[in-house]
Amino acid sequence: MKIIIREAKIIDPKSPFHNQVVDVQINNGTIEKIGQNLSKADDFKEIKQSDLLISQGWFDSSVSLGEPGFEDRETIENGLNVAAKSGFTGIALQPNSFPIIDNQSQVQFVKQKASKTVTELFPIGALTKNSEGNDLAELFDMKNAGAIAFGDYNKSLSNANLVKIGLQYVQDFDGLVIAYSQDDKIKGSGVANEGVVSTRLGLKGIPNLAEELIIARNLFLLEYTGGKLHIPTISTAKSVELIRDAKAKGLQVTCSVAVHNLVLTDEKLDGFDTRFKVTPPLRTDNDRIALISGVLNNTIDIITSDHNPIDIEHKKMEFDMAKNGTIGLESAFGALLTVLPLDKIVEKLTFGRIIFGLKSSEIAEGNKANLTLFSTEGEWTFTKENILSKSKNSAFLGTKMRGKIIGVLNNNKLILG
Repeated sequence: MKIIIREAKIIDPKSPFHNQVVDVQINNGTIEKIGQNLSKADDFKEIKQSDLLISQGWFDSSVSLGEPGFEDRETIENGLNVAAKSGFTGIALQPNSFPIIDNQSQVQFVKQKASKTVTELFPIGALTKNSEGNDLAELFDMKNAGAIAFGDYNKSLSNANLVKIGLQYVQDFDGLVIAYSQDDKIKGSGVANEGVVSTRLGLKGIPNLAEELIIARNLFLLEYTGGKLHIPTISTAKSVELIRDAKAKGLQVTCSVAVHNLVLTDEKLDGFDTRFKVTPPLRTDNDRIALISGVLNNTIDIITSDHNPIDIEHKKMEFDMAKNGTIGLESAFGALLTVLPLDKIVEKLTFGRIIFGLKSSEIAEGNKANLTLFSTEGEWTFTKENILSKSKNSAFLGTKMRGKIIGVLNNNKLILG
């Protein structure tokens, strides 16, 4: 495949062409030339558009796709196509399929299903067998099969000793433990953020303490064991503070935040719309502002869509009974542009490759072309027509957005949005 991308502004601090408007010539998946007014051979395809920007390919650290077992929610093939058209050239696949991805054969299965795609799939192996929180899964075997980290999706381990043993065990092969943090006893039967809104609506609340207590515990365990810990999708101001203090101590801890927690608040629950039932729950505007500050000062390392397709039978029902989760790939970039500066968005959508031990490829001559093409121009409203996923449970329907995805280029393949 031969392509010349014309007059594109490079957004890549690691590139010698950062913030420059240049032409990029790509031949057989490799960046061949970068410069002004490159001559065009007859067999090269041209891409040219006003306000065209290019960055390293984006990476989403938390995506659920259903397959195997829940193909009615989403398939790997369509999910990766959705990710590509949303600007992502790599995703970390959560293990919450059926069966759970807790052994090497399951890791190999999902990798094989995604072996020839533009967007690369990197499996997260379950930390415990069947994600039940009782015994460690086959971590080393899964690592050898291609798992990039280990965690039980949206399940917090009540057994602190199991977290401790997991952190100690993976150090032998430089593994990464993902520890979702929520005290199930304090959460109880809560379904929404504990506060004014939940009280007004008569919904049982989930206090911030449910998250913060387990984060504090897991950070103490990390300080004792050493190793590397990733805390996904934090949602409270105190959580940001706890992780900032842990980093100041020199602990190897990273964290992520979901797009919907940066953009939306629990005020959205007034209509009892289950699209807004997520875990952790949407919090107050004070928490949202603290999360944005955490992104800006780099306490929060990465942003994720936390894409979680839910079938209509489990989502469109009474609020208390509905499953948690929202799709988020299609809306991620457009929503983020309404609350964060572009350079920070790109940083937080690409840094996940470093955290998960994957190769990154700066935009330079001779390097692999792993690129996201996008524009920041234009305002629009997210509607059902913008949903490419099989499931339609988006918390962002009706939300005003900015910018658009033009396409992605990776593995010598091009997909235009």
